[in-house]
Amino acid sequence: MRKILSSSPAAARVAPFAIFVLLTAAQGKFGAASACWFYLAKTLAGLWLIFEIRPLVTEMRWAFSWEAVAVGLGVLAMWIGLNPHYPMANELFAKIGFGGGAKSGVENANPNLIFGEHSPLAVFFMAVHVLGMTFVVPPLEEVFFRSFVYRYIAKPDFLSVPLNQFLPVPFFVTALVFGFEHNQWLAGILCGMAYQWLVLRKNRLGDAITAHAITNFLLGVWVVTRGAWQFW
Repeated sequence: MRKILSSSPAAARVAPFAIFVLLTAAQGKFGAASACWFYLAKTLAGLWLIFEIRPLVTEMRWAFSWEAVAVGLGVLAMWIGLNPHYPMANELFAKIGFGGGAKSGVENANPNLIFGEHSPLAVFFMAVHVLGMTFVVPPLEEVFFRSFVYRYIAKPDFLSVPLNQFLPVPFFVTALVFGFEHNQWLAGILCGMAYQWLVLRKNRLGDAITAHAITNFLLGVWVVTRGAWQFW
């Protein structure tokens, strides 16, 4: 795998995300419990992949700033606040004949229903989910979308495109693709724009990774404490 990841700058940024997405697609496909077990598998795989690509993707470095905190909190408020006011991606896809679209089975996301209310396994998998969405998802997604997709749309020689160069077509296309990766597509589009703005403003990826982590961690806490399993 290290040979594949180091074969090109694109491979180092695309292959980890592709593996992560494949494991995500398997969640819940082998019984309800597989949603949790595959989340654990993709979290562990994601950690290993981040370790493998760290020397290859020099921009994958966490950075802290007040802008990152503000964007992270703002995206959280938007993600939760907008949710009741527009149809989810799975509903839209179903209407145009593309099946269920993004995940819609809330029961597959709630470990309490699978392993028993507050059982050790349920608590374990809730912790895995929160930790995974905080420390694994942000670097993998930001490297793929903000470092690779945005710049590759601008130019196949994407490393020659500065991180702080605003380009309208890549900006909006990347936000759309990022948005429809999520069931909450509208919030996802706005979220993608916010994280891309951070990269453009700071000329580095780290602030967007931090903002993404803040959003995801607090959203995970919200899900667990409020029973808002639709966000998983």
